[in-house]
Amino acid sequence: MNLINITINNKKIAVPKGTTILEAAKALNIKIPTLCHLDLHDIKMINKVSSCRVCVVEVEGKKNLLPACSTLVSEGMIIRTDTLRAIKARKNIVELLLSNHPQDCLLCEKNTNCELQSLAAELGIQEIKYKGQTSNHGIDKSSYSIVKNLDKCILCRRCETMCNEVQTVNVLSGVNRGFETIISPAFYNPILETSCTFCGQCIAVCPTAALTEVNNISKVWDALNDDKKTVIVQVAPAIRVSLGEEFGMQPGEIVTGKIVSALKILGFDKIFDTDFAADLTIIEEASELIYRIKNNTKLPMLTSCCPAWIKFFEHQFPDLLDIPSTCKSPHEMFGAIAKTYLAQKMNIDPKNMVIVSIMPCVAKKYEATRPELSNKNIRDVDIVITTREFAKMIREAGIDFNSLKDNNFDNPLGESTGASVIFGTTGGVLEAALRTAYEWITNKPLENIEFNKLRGINGIKEATIKINNININVAVASGLGNARKILEDIKSGRSNYHAIEIMACPGGCVGGGGQPYHHGNLEIISKRAEGLYKEDRSKKLRKSHENPYIQKLYKEFLGEPYGEKAHEILHTHYFKRKKI
Repeated sequence: MNLINITINNKKIAVPKGTTILEAAKALNIKIPTLCHLDLHDIKMINKVSSCRVCVVEVEGKKNLLPACSTLVSEGMIIRTDTLRAIKARKNIVELLLSNHPQDCLLCEKNTNCELQSLAAELGIQEIKYKGQTSNHGIDKSSYSIVKNLDKCILCRRCETMCNEVQTVNVLSGVNRGFETIISPAFYNPILETSCTFCGQCIAVCPTAALTEVNNISKVWDALNDDKKTVIVQVAPAIRVSLGEEFGMQPGEIVTGKIVSALKILGFDKIFDTDFAADLTIIEEASELIYRIKNNTKLPMLTSCCPAWIKFFEHQFPDLLDIPSTCKSPHEMFGAIAKTYLAQKMNIDPKNMVIVSIMPCVAKKYEATRPELSNKNIRDVDIVITTREFAKMIREAGIDFNSLKDNNFDNPLGESTGASVIFGTTGGVLEAALRTAYEWITNKPLENIEFNKLRGINGIKEATIKINNININVAVASGLGNARKILEDIKSGRSNYHAIEIMACPGGCVGGGGQPYHHGNLEIISKRAEGLYKEDRSKKLRKSHENPYIQKLYKEFLGEPYGEKAHEILHTHYFKRKKI
């Protein structure tokens, strides 16, 4: 390895060739403020034009200040990050950004969570010196998932990099020049009229409130205050290891019991765990996989739990619509069962039942509106809120979350196994399916139920599982760019997989677009994932087909797994969509 010797603020260090000044400074624990720069997993989110220039530093022998995020070190380089000139320049840059930024911080969706706001405070900015024309582009509220407010855009281009280079959806790009520049879909199309998958990763990386989720909190409050409605809530697996962060807890800390207690105080009539529906999904998905393998048809089978991934292949790979599993996602399965099986048990008209899903994902908001995910014009799921929205509701109600005692989910749709918990991290769905498929095919107990090759937050993982005399080749992809690589292999005939799990968000649902902002911190994502594996290990039952309430559901209502009634209620279909 070629090492380069440099000096930063009188501290000497040797770093590998190709290291940026910013990376070298981090190695010395020297903080350089940034705005457009962001690291996310193994992808360096470096804006190619270093658009914000907030990270400028002085380099001996150079007349101009240089951006630390994109300037590579060279032998003998002497760098100062703390000179008066550099500090004044950064302050001046942020003051200019603020001069064209709305001053409604108290009313802003990202108040106290805005990186521009935090940076202004760190630099001691207390007035805006510059006056001039301000942007007025309006707000795009066309979709059910994402709100785009270009007046709050600072042209950091993080969203553009995420959309185009990481997710490869290619919806956002810079339009116009100079002061008229905006980040927009082609032809200024509303988001709803594009190939946007609503994965929400643009929201996750946006430093301001230029991109936020559609806020559904008021709809939930209205439902809770309607005496004619029975309001039922379900909680996704990834929520239990991330919600605590909103209240000062560590990433990965399991707060399942506190969540139930908070929901009881908020006034929900029934509180269930989406994990139950994840177990149900595995019964259907494992049955479908075994059917396809035995009949050597429509392989590989792709998982269908992620609505952003579903919309991605509908736009980008419409010729492959026949290979994804036809299973609905777990929260949609839950809604379908609640408004049929549970409604009958509770003697409630499904029209008077409101299903609220608390999800780590903004694409679930869009998914709930898909017409095919309904029965006789009654939606499977009525309202979706994110982890962040749920935290806001808890605060609005004045609940001291940290002091809550643990409580249990209601039954019969609240019992779950360890297999369902790991749905919230990349690789978890496939691991859960293999636990069941192995035992169903072999009629033998699976001794080692942890498939370590499918774990970790790498973008693509592969494994071969021997079941009887068959080598089952499987793969896992998280992030739509990685999904594209796998789908292109399938199209070209290079793939020999039997089953593939795909999640749109890097790291899976633990890194979802509706989760507490992690700002690209890989350690936070990893700790959330480990929290799910910890809960899996604590469960008495760790295989979906062992769930007694799932067994009872099939016996009393659904009949055979992957049978006629199960298909009617739990399965769906997909559509060819234009790439826009």
